[in-house]
Amino acid sequence: MTSRVLIATELPLATRTVDLSAIARNVRRVLAIGGTPIMAVVKADAFGHGAVEVARATLAAGASWLGVATVSEALELRRNGLDAPILAWLIDPWVDLEDAVRQRVTLSCANAETLAAVTSAARVVDATARVHLELDTGMARGGSTVDDWGDLCERAAAAETAGAVVADGVWSHLALASRADEQGVERSLAAFDHGVGVALAAGLNPKHVHLANSAGALAHPSTRLSMVRVGAALYGIETVRGRSFGLEPAMRVVSHVAQLRRVEAGTGIGYLHEFVTSAPTTLALVPVGYADGIPRALSRGGEVSIGGRRRPIRGAISMDQLVVEVNANDVRLGDEVVLLGDPRVGEPDSAEWARIADTVPHDVLCGFGERVVRRHSELRPSGGVA
Repeated sequence: MTSRVLIATELPLATRTVDLSAIARNVRRVLAIGGTPIMAVVKADAFGHGAVEVARATLAAGASWLGVATVSEALELRRNGLDAPILAWLIDPWVDLEDAVRQRVTLSCANAETLAAVTSAARVVDATARVHLELDTGMARGGSTVDDWGDLCERAAAAETAGAVVADGVWSHLALASRADEQGVERSLAAFDHGVGVALAAGLNPKHVHLANSAGALAHPSTRLSMVRVGAALYGIETVRGRSFGLEPAMRVVSHVAQLRRVEAGTGIGYLHEFVTSAPTTLALVPVGYADGIPRALSRGGEVSIGGRRRPIRGAISMDQLVVEVNANDVRLGDEVVLLGDPRVGEPDSAEWARIADTVPHDVLCGFGERVVRRHSELRPSGGVA
C-alpha cells in the first residue's frame, strides 16, 4: 500500500468531547449514595473538562457549592454568571484578595498570616469576608498544624467579633480514603473532630464542616459531615481501590488515521527503533503525541480503538505523532481513532492509561493540550439516577 497523506482542513487533529449529562448523572449518583450536600470541585479547568460548563451542569444536577484552588479560578466563574457559593483554598498572604471579597468568594485560611491578609482586604473594600479554616489531619500538605490551630481559631474569632470576617467553615482533607479500610480515615476524623471542638471553644460556630473527598463521600459514611467535596467522581474516576460505584467517564478523546503504510519485516518504528516488526505489517499514523497529552509511557503497552477493535501502539510516541499497528484490509484514511472512550464497549479509558503510565487518571485528564479541541455536549434533562 502506498503511503498517502490525508488533507482535511476542517478536521481537527484531535477532539475531546465532554458529556455534561454524564457529569450530571455522576453528581446524582453521589447524592443518592450519601445524601450529603456536594461541593463540586472544578479546579484546574474542571480536570480539563471546562470549569464554567461543568460548574453549570453540576449545579443543575443538585450540587450546592463550587470548589476551586485559586482566586483567579473563582473569579472566572463569577465573570461567567455563576452565583453559587465558591470556596477557593490555595490562598496565601501575597494573593490580591480584594476582588474575591467583593465577589463573595469564600477563602480558605490555613495560617494567621493568610487570615490577616483576608481581614485587611475586607477592610479595604468595606465588606465582610467569609472564610473556612483549614486544619491538617494527616496529609502533611495544606492546612494549619495542630500546634497552631488554637491560635488561628482565636484570631478568627477576634476578626469575626470585629466584623471583618465570618468564619463559618472548618475543613480538612483525607489522605487515605482511597483505601477501603477505615483505620486511616478514622484517625483523620478523630483529629478533625478535635479541631472542630477547639474552634467551638474559641467562640466560632462553623456551619460548614467538611472533610470527605470523592472517596470519602462514596465509601466512608462517617466522613460525610455537613458537606462533601467531590472532584474525581464528577469526571467518572473511581477512586476507592477495588470498588466501583457506577460512575461514568465524561470525556471522549478521538483523532483520526492520517497516513497508512505497509512495511516489511525488520522495519524499525520511530525514534531509536524501539519496536521492530517481525513480519510484514500495516501501520497507521495518528497525528497526536505527548505535546497533546498522550503519555509517552503508552509507547509500551498502550492501545487505541479503531472500528471497534483494539490496535496496539508501536514504537516511541513522538511529540505530535504516534503509530499504530492495524490490519491492511479494515482501516482507511480518515477513520476515527478512539484514544479515550467507554470501557464498557472495550475502549481505553483514563484508568487504563494511568495503569500503564504509573500515574492517576486525574493526571491523564488534566494533561491534554490546546491542539486537542474541546467540545461540550448539551446537558439533557433527567429526573433520575442513571
